[in-house]
Amino acid sequence: MAVTGTDINYTFSDSELEKLKHFGDIQRHNKGEVLIPEGSNQVDCLITLTGQVDIHIATTEGSVRVGWMEPGQFAGDITVLTGHTSLAETTMGETGDVLHITHESFKRLLAENVDFSDIFVRTLTARRAFARQSDFGTIIVIGAAQDRTVFAARDLLAKHGVPHTWLDPESDELASKVLATRDIPREQIPVVLRGNSRVLSKPTVSELSEAFGLDLLPDGSSADVVIVGAGPAGLAASVYAASEGLSVVTIDADGPGGQAGTSSKIENYLGFPQGLSGRELSERASVQAQKFGVRIATPARAKSVYKLPNDYYCLELEDGRKLSSKAIVVATGAQYRRLPLNNLEKFEGRGIYYGATPMEAQLCGGAEVAVIGAGNSAGQGAMYLSKTAKQVHVVFRRDNIRETMSEYLVKRLEESPNVTLHPSSAIAELHGLEDAAPGEDRLASVTFENSATGQLLRCPVAFVFLFVGAAPFTQWLPEQVRCDDKGFIKTGADLESIDLVRAGWQLERLPSRYETSMPRVYAVGDVRTGSVKRVASAVGEGSVVVSDIHRALAEVN
Repeated sequence: MAVTGTDINYTFSDSELEKLKHFGDIQRHNKGEVLIPEGSNQVDCLITLTGQVDIHIATTEGSVRVGWMEPGQFAGDITVLTGHTSLAETTMGETGDVLHITHESFKRLLAENVDFSDIFVRTLTARRAFARQSDFGTIIVIGAAQDRTVFAARDLLAKHGVPHTWLDPESDELASKVLATRDIPREQIPVVLRGNSRVLSKPTVSELSEAFGLDLLPDGSSADVVIVGAGPAGLAASVYAASEGLSVVTIDADGPGGQAGTSSKIENYLGFPQGLSGRELSERASVQAQKFGVRIATPARAKSVYKLPNDYYCLELEDGRKLSSKAIVVATGAQYRRLPLNNLEKFEGRGIYYGATPMEAQLCGGAEVAVIGAGNSAGQGAMYLSKTAKQVHVVFRRDNIRETMSEYLVKRLEESPNVTLHPSSAIAELHGLEDAAPGEDRLASVTFENSATGQLLRCPVAFVFLFVGAAPFTQWLPEQVRCDDKGFIKTGADLESIDLVRAGWQLERLPSRYETSMPRVYAVGDVRTGSVKRVASAVGEGSVVVSDIHRALAEVN
């Protein structure tokens, strides 16, 4: 293979190949034959038996062969497991025999054989990580830094671990070269280039999801459990439910990770002494879930849920699709609140952001930024941004930030020379560019107000990161699912007798720990009343709820 290393390549022994042949069929291919076209979904796992298989990707310099698979080696990256769109073209380099394992058979192989599962998952994951670190430019996003379409596209690709290159047409000469080479008029930008096979002009999130195969869930799909939300709680429930034999469908309105996915570094999660980003955690968890057969569809937003005559539940999505299941786990989490400020919506994606990830950090290098909030997420975001920003203003309403933020983070903020704490303060006004052309306005500065002194301070802050409060996403649920006065879902012991009466609870037993006032509908993580709002707690609830689901399903089977 062109790129070597034990992590990104593996050669099966003759005895291993004999075992693998039981999961697929052998096909003869001639030199130059295309085995997997770029842009294909749910592709076969290809293992070279004789001859040679070549891997080609599109780059800014044209098509390039980046590797070849010799006898005993297999082609592909993590899309072989997830079923997402293949970003490479696989061809026959030398005439020979190839073992084809279909996507469905490959998932069965991973579930049935732990040794092969470890080999495939480790290698496929390492290849995707290598692709992100390389600058091949297979996926290219061309558009202005603070264009909302550009931000949405890059955010979606990042959440799904899709490696891409971003080019600003105003500052990057390569952008003009790519546009000219591909004969793309500048009026079409922003554009997303999916290799050589597709150009998406001003794409919506739904169009991007379709183009990259992120949501392949057909209408009418059925499963033992449908999990709504792919944050830490939802992904934990997905992994444990699927690993214990239940069929699982998991949906999310944005992408894997939830609110935790916006955390630049989580340092107090057990077992990771050096910390890891929320995006790393969610990416590993989603791969782990799919290894056990979980079908993940994003972006897909829940609209309603109701009981069917056969005692199943129907989950209706906003796009009209309907899913049926025996049980539902609500893990929709909580979203950062939008501040009641004039022009807030106008500047969202153009200076106002709700997470501090590498993508946002890239935008604000060398600039002054403000982080609004006093929780751990705000502290983590401020520390991360301080590595690239000129100055970080941490703004919070409380007198003492130690009331809500871990001590280790407070000390780091206080010791950072380019971090300024603003207690008893809040944003009073947002200011855009002077004389900005229609549709091109963006945040230029911010006025802070100190509630203790009444002093107003205007700073040249063009990037504001909001980590304020938490609002649960529960509006789509029926009245039978009882919530507290803030909208968080009541479960188990938090449900009062009057809640069960109003919900029409008819079972002889009471709801279990994480069960809502609707039988076999559960709530875990930040969306639940009384949750601790910690990643470890969310993961714990997501894993524990599976035992309750098993007991409840035994009642209806």
